Amino acid sequence: MQTPLELSFNGLDASPAVETRIRERVARLDRLFPGITSCHVAVDSHHRSEGGGRSKAVAYDVRIELRVPGTELAVSRKPGNRHAHTDIHVAVRDSFDAMERRLKAYADRLHREVKTHPEPLQGKVARLFRDQGYGFIATTDGREVYFHRNSVIDEGFFGLDVGSPVQLSVVDGESPQGTQATTVRPIRPRQLRQQPQ
Repeated sequence: MQTPLELSFNGLDASPAVETRIRERVARLDRLFPGITSCHVAVDSHHRSEGGGRSKAVAYDVRIELRVPGTELAVSRKPGNRHAHTDIHVAVRDSFDAMERRLKAYADRLHREVKTHPEPLQGKVARLFRDQGYGFIATTDGREVYFHRNSVIDEGFFGLDVGSPVQLSVVDGESPQGTQATTVRPIRPRQLRQQPQ
């Protein structure tokens, strides 16, 4: 986490045991999602009437606010029925469990948004030196890439001609000829997305 935890106790004395448990749960959130920038936890106590106002019980409200890149996540566990969260440890547990669920959902949503696979590079054979076992591919992004016959899958090198459409993976700096195709897969002409310029 980029900034230290902000922790406040309102309407009750700070408890070292509760503070330790909160810090443990915040560390767990930080391991779950290392991009947390800040966390604020507020523990409030509420006195509630029990049965016609004769006795008062203490219930706890634990609010958690997390700032993560792009948004802020918040959880507030307010007492629902008269017995809810009368144990501060249960209130802390329930609030952090809810925040973990919310943080996991946010991380999953980010992962789905980011998990787009780039389309593989394609091109056409521009020059072919069949006797020497190599050639060059004019890629759809405007480069010319060297390839060796061993990079063509399924021993398909001898089935290639100038103009044959291919899909390829490249690496820079592996060859004296410059960028080199590490894998070349012949494809059907209709699979080629864009013609090289």
